[in-house]
Amino acid sequence: MMRTKKIRLLFTALTLLIAATFLIPSSVLSETEKPSYKIGGLFSITGPTSFLGDPEKKSMELAVEQINKAGGINGHMLEAVIYDDEGDPSKAVNAASKLIESDKVIAIVGPSLTPTTLAVMPMVQKAQIPFISCAAGNKIVQPVDPWVFKTAQSDILAVAAIYAHLKSQNFKKIGLLTVANAFGESGKEQLVNQAAPFGLTVVKAETFGDKDTDMTAQITKIRQDNPDAIVCWGTNPGPAVVAKNIQQLGITIPLYQSHGVASPKFIELAGTAAEGIILPTGKILVTSLLPDTDPQKKVLMDYTAAYDAMFKTPVSGFGGYSYDAIQILAKALNGSDGDKEKIRQGIENLKGHVGISGIFNFSPTEHNGLGSDAFVMVKIKNGKWELIE
Repeated sequence: MMRTKKIRLLFTALTLLIAATFLIPSSVLSETEKPSYKIGGLFSITGPTSFLGDPEKKSMELAVEQINKAGGINGHMLEAVIYDDEGDPSKAVNAASKLIESDKVIAIVGPSLTPTTLAVMPMVQKAQIPFISCAAGNKIVQPVDPWVFKTAQSDILAVAAIYAHLKSQNFKKIGLLTVANAFGESGKEQLVNQAAPFGLTVVKAETFGDKDTDMTAQITKIRQDNPDAIVCWGTNPGPAVVAKNIQQLGITIPLYQSHGVASPKFIELAGTAAEGIILPTGKILVTSLLPDTDPQKKVLMDYTAAYDAMFKTPVSGFGGYSYDAIQILAKALNGSDGDKEKIRQGIENLKGHVGISGIFNFSPTEHNGLGSDAFVMVKIKNGKWELIE
């Protein structure tokens, strides 16, 4: 009798426990059961352009960690799935295929380069997946594709910044030296097209291969036309070689570089030949020199401190491209339930986002979202960046 009573009491207790479980609000359970949002990362982490991809990978990891520590997006944690394309377009395509087909990511950040980005674009367009490139080429977002965005400052704005400075120095004749790839071609197009409006004449235009180790022949040809300044357009290591060759030839013509070398790596590679070179860059290289009224200053300082604390290495503006991309995605993901079309629309409608690379204002006809205020002009002096007022 006693045993039967104990069994009944135990059964009653179990029944009450089960009932109580069902009375727990579904929102409490769902917060712990919500799947993560998988975000793909595709960067040149190793190889000749690792100075771009390595800080981009690290910055993506930093942004994801910060967002997850803050509770994720509507209870969903972010999960970064990152691959190294080594700066190779074919490897970028293979990695993008894995991200889309196997990993089932809901968005992709990267690649680091214009050529690798252009190689991947047809795949993301076909898959209709939000894609935020970290490369600078204008062809990435011109013409506009609904699914393709980028965070790197535009070649159009970079050329305009360089030319405005050349004009302020009363220079009239310029020589061009551009890398023979998609980034260089995009830059050359702008350099040629914008020359006349700024009162400039291109007296000589030469190219170099992205793996060339000596450009003295091209530089000598440019010197023969006696330009007031030389503009080099490329990403390391080529532009550093150009700087060294100009120094070795004893040429004193002012040298301007593109935003493609705006990192400490360029100064490291060029050494003393970097002295006096002028280039446009995002504000991160000169954060401490910015006025307190600059809306980006606090964002830049916070990012710099967090990056240094996590990786014990200096930041670069290139890392800011992927950091911005993740922060932009986080805003677009809010309320989307992971729906790709809603994410795409969220990016396209984002206004006033203060980022590392500038203040972003996207629209259906503008998928870079940055204005001329995204650039400042700097000069390298004693191995450091000096802000040109």
